[in-house]
Amino acid sequence: MTETTGYDVVVVGGGAGGLTAALVLARSRRRVAVIDAGEPRNAPAEHVRGFLSQDGTPPVELLAAGRSELAQYGVDMIGDRVDRVEPGFTLSLASGRQLTARRLVVATGLRDELPELPGVRERWGRDLLHCPYCHGYEVRDQPTAVLGTHPAAVHHALLLRQWTDDLSYLPHTQPVSEQDRLRLTARGIRVVEGEVDRLEIVDDQLRGVVLAGGELVERQVVFIFPRMVPRDDLLRSLGCDRDEQGWVTTDRTGRTSVPGVWAVGNVVDPRAQVVTAAGMGSAAGFALNNDLVQEEVELAVKDHLGRSEGGSGT
Repeated sequence: MTETTGYDVVVVGGGAGGLTAALVLARSRRRVAVIDAGEPRNAPAEHVRGFLSQDGTPPVELLAAGRSELAQYGVDMIGDRVDRVEPGFTLSLASGRQLTARRLVVATGLRDELPELPGVRERWGRDLLHCPYCHGYEVRDQPTAVLGTHPAAVHHALLLRQWTDDLSYLPHTQPVSEQDRLRLTARGIRVVEGEVDRLEIVDDQLRGVVLAGGELVERQVVFIFPRMVPRDDLLRSLGCDRDEQGWVTTDRTGRTSVPGVWAVGNVVDPRAQVVTAAGMGSAAGFALNNDLVQEEVELAVKDHLGRSEGGSGT
């Protein structure tokens, strides 16, 4: 027989958003569990950036500190994967364990789909980068390229010009409109035509980008815009509303269209950095506790009236 453990709130996902939501709720004296499969999106990154007081902290250390803080408040940290969630909420884990929750927070993040080019996966998070705000300052003034692997790549290049004067845009398979070519040229960004064949790596360092014709475009840093795919299977299975782009919609506190379900971080916002996700988790924690309090007040009033009516008849 499968043992079932009950919680006020179960948080699925142990990144900054999920852990912060759990912290707020635990400090509100709620019984909380965090289920984490141990696959953080920022695992390849060496440092967290743009997080006041935590700038430069390795992601693994930030998460370890968060888990340690939660342990002081009695939060159950469960290393597992959620296979399915049933309305109500009953969560079935890959290990066979079952949990029940009055409320649910989904903070499962997203995955980056990278182009199938030799060298890309090996250099991801090192000298093949995505976020200018996360990495731009560290690679400032270096010879940099942007690969046209996504419709937003031109905007990516125009944004990165803020960090370096030596910037090349390689359209690869993305056509460049005349207007975009004008904008790139006006900003001093060199457009290098030709399909990309691979990244050239020498002595474990990026040397540049090799085009299909064999030309080497020497660069020390390459940026790409990956296709971001939310890990939102649980939210989809519960029937949460989505926008025209297919992302689950929430209000400002992370509340979804399904009663009792909140979602925070990259699973609903691809632009959310670590500090943003933490803020979203905090907002969700406040809203969740308030939602639980309202439910408890309503039940208490109903119970009180029931006892009063029963007593008046004796």
